Amino acid sequence: MSDRRIDSTDRLAATLDMLARLVAFDTESVKSNLPLVTEIESYLRAHGVDYVKVPNATGDKAALFATIGPRIDGGIILSGHTDCVPVAGQTWTSDPFTLRREGSRVYARGACDMKGFDALCLAMVPEFLRADLKRPIHILLSYDEEIGCRGPLDTIARFGRDLPRPGIAIVGEPSLMEVADAHKSITTYHTIVRGHEAHSSKAYLGSSAIEVACALISELYRFGDEMKTAGDPSGRFDPPFSTVHVGIIHGGTARNILAKECTFDWEFRGLPNVAYDTALAHMNARIDEIVAARAADPAKRARVETQRHHPVPSLNPQPGSAAESLALKLARRNATITVSYASEAGQFQKAGIPTIICGPGSIDQAHQPDEYIEIAQLAAGVDFMRRLVAELS
Repeated sequence: MSDRRIDSTDRLAATLDMLARLVAFDTESVKSNLPLVTEIESYLRAHGVDYVKVPNATGDKAALFATIGPRIDGGIILSGHTDCVPVAGQTWTSDPFTLRREGSRVYARGACDMKGFDALCLAMVPEFLRADLKRPIHILLSYDEEIGCRGPLDTIARFGRDLPRPGIAIVGEPSLMEVADAHKSITTYHTIVRGHEAHSSKAYLGSSAIEVACALISELYRFGDEMKTAGDPSGRFDPPFSTVHVGIIHGGTARNILAKECTFDWEFRGLPNVAYDTALAHMNARIDEIVAARAADPAKRARVETQRHHPVPSLNPQPGSAAESLALKLARRNATITVSYASEAGQFQKAGIPTIICGPGSIDQAHQPDEYIEIAQLAAGVDFMRRLVAELS
């Protein structure tokens, strides 16, 4: 066995060890990630790595931005998130916060999405340090990706000011180490319908918030059918169109009372270059007609309010960009793909940094009981990182 293969095995073992340390922290998005951040800080200090902690506004979460190599602009940022989705209500065959190895896989919450990539980056730190890097490698570990992708924004805002501005961003979301250059945007909404109560035997005396909400939801799904018909001009996305989805509905007081209030939570996932609020604009254009049709008396008509949460920008294809060219070379691929999920990648691109997605694991294994990642994917990630070191040295 060659020295290189022995070293590669050691680095893979280090990645698995680091992954076990990371998944031991329950970093569900509604919880603080600071205990995990403290663990990573200790690791970085032990290796003499320069880093900056970037807390959120309330101070209960933080991102870490570490730099290896010269502190200059134009480096490569490897971006991952530390938060994960809940395990509540899921049936696991083992403790979700203890890494379990079984055959060619390792299981734990976040093993795939995306502490596997985080562990890979951290485990590679000794090799990054030994290299004679001409351009820096930055590691950014953020928070709140699963609930809006806003965790890296405070760090991004400091690029070119008190932090070096990266020339390329590689976001390590699970892509089976394929190079993804595009994903849809996602915008989420909370719509509140306030009706006028009345006895259900004389429904004309009021306006049911549930009835109006159902009409609005039906209109949204009808618009979704229009988006399906319009399709995806690029022919690259799965599904090949922008989508509308309503996930939660609440409302009503009793079976025989016209509902005073009904709320529903929904989302719009738009193809690149489709405006965030395309579906909301369509619904708003129909609200007056829908409300008026369900109450002749203007004083009793329902009122509708929609709150928009922070949109997650799409990742738009940039053929021939520095990020695409580098990642294809490192991953030894000939073409890019698209991914079905949204990510932080669009935030970097929106800030003017060429960005792609390339990371170990499959999104098909994320967000479910017994989440896992193939060990071979982590090994492929080690090879990818080695080629990055060679490229920058």
